[in-house]
Amino acid sequence: MKIKNLYIELYFFYAIVALVVLFVLSFFYEPMYNLSIALFLALTGATLLDIFVLFFTNKGISAKRILPEKFSNGDDNPVEIYIKNQYSFQVRITVIDEIPFQFQKRDFGIIKKITANSDLGFKYMLRPTERGEYYFGKLRIYVQSPLNLVSRRFEFSQDQMIPTYPSFVQLRKFDLIALAYKNEFGLKKVRRIGHTMEFEQIKEYISGDDIRTINWKATAKRNQLMVNKYQDEKSQPIYSVIDKGRVMKMPFDGLCLLDYAINAALVMSSVTIKNHDKTGLFCFSKIVENRVVAERRTSQMALIINALYNIKTDFKESDFGRLYADIKHSLHQRSLLFLYTNFETLEGLERQLPYILAIAKQHVLVVIFFENTELQELIVKEATNIKEIYNKTIAEKFSYEKRQIVKELEKRGVFPILTKPENLTINVINKYLEIKSRGII
Repeated sequence: MKIKNLYIELYFFYAIVALVVLFVLSFFYEPMYNLSIALFLALTGATLLDIFVLFFTNKGISAKRILPEKFSNGDDNPVEIYIKNQYSFQVRITVIDEIPFQFQKRDFGIIKKITANSDLGFKYMLRPTERGEYYFGKLRIYVQSPLNLVSRRFEFSQDQMIPTYPSFVQLRKFDLIALAYKNEFGLKKVRRIGHTMEFEQIKEYISGDDIRTINWKATAKRNQLMVNKYQDEKSQPIYSVIDKGRVMKMPFDGLCLLDYAINAALVMSSVTIKNHDKTGLFCFSKIVENRVVAERRTSQMALIINALYNIKTDFKESDFGRLYADIKHSLHQRSLLFLYTNFETLEGLERQLPYILAIAKQHVLVVIFFENTELQELIVKEATNIKEIYNKTIAEKFSYEKRQIVKELEKRGVFPILTKPENLTINVINKYLEIKSRGII
């Protein structure tokens, strides 16, 4: 008779192999035959007993998987498992959870022991490296009694989907860092460059008022001099501009450059709102999309998270000309723009430099691009043969061009950030606080 969800354990096969050896030896030493028969009967009885104690109840084990509301991309996220043992003896369990295919873990298994009539809770960690939807399958529990001859499988159908968002773990961590930085060092008050005033009201002219602010229409209506009164603009628009072309697909430590940029943009958006600035976002490659207009409202972070949630590279060459035209058309107020992109060579920069400089004439532009950490490892590694010398020379050439790109941008009045991917977020926050403290925007 076939018993559903019954599986034979290795100890059973070890015992069978031992019995076969004994039966073979009994041909040469007859007294061992009776011993072999007795052990065979004992194994058969123990196996039947093991099957009985595991299958005599329908409620041997109950289990459930508890997932967080969402996963944080690039961070360790907990998955909790709760198991209740309803057997009257200690059992050994093997937990096999059907985790999402994105993790590519084909040998996942957790072994635990649970005492009689007790509960067990534990968690394991998963680190996603892609944003999007992750689907969990069934939760399978294999149970063995102390005899360890057979096991019974329990299945719990908990097909679940969990969304993976840009790293909100980093968001909380860097919020605290930015707050500590601001409290410790403060924002230095300096004279602002340019005209950063916004209209407040119309009032009567008094001696000492700037005659350039006279409102001639109001003066004609009231038959007396009236002037516009302005106040310092307290909230500046800060935009994260994310290149999602093919240059941002390059992977480092499991995450592509686009994901590093998205995580940094999310943190920057939170920091700027807490610093009383307006924050916004848009992405581009062949077209400009995923736009969130810079505001300071309480729902702004939710809008930005939803815009960043499913952004993917389209493997096209990014059109900086289209980006410039869109910024000129849509951004009428001087803004601080953090442009996340990547340039590997000076030639790559020179093709886009006219558009970058045109944007920088109207706005404060920070261009962020990345160090190739693998090339840095080649540079510091000692070369021992011709091939390694060649590779090291090429790596040094690329590293030199990256430094030249920084100098070229600085010379043209653009703020560059050349950073390792893992240091991106903190470097962007530091640059933002520096620009604010200098009163450039």
